[in-house]
Amino acid sequence: MCGFVGFVNLKHNISNKKDILIDMTKTLSKRGPDEENFYCSEHINLGHRRLTIIDPENGHQPMSATHLNNTYTIVYNGQLYNASEIRKELIECGYHFSRIL
Repeated sequence: MCGFVGFVNLKHNISNKKDILIDMTKTLSKRGPDEENFYCSEHINLGHRRLTIIDPENGHQPMSATHLNNTYTIVYNGQLYNASEIRKELIECGYHFSRIL
């Protein structure tokens, strides 16, 4: 099972607090021994530990995507067991998917 940590401060710049984020993320090493990644911005810091089960090439986190000039970043703990069915249904509704690298 993966694990994630993070903190938000909308009043102060916390981009220089990556050392705290790294220490927090290290505490999850048993939950996600396969990979460790971080996202740091002015007001949000996210850390993720990954246990790779499905899609080792494309499941890296934190995940970021840009839509209509807005960038969204998430960390996610879990698995969509019916992901292919959901994708097919959304495509039928007119949504488009692209691989973000």
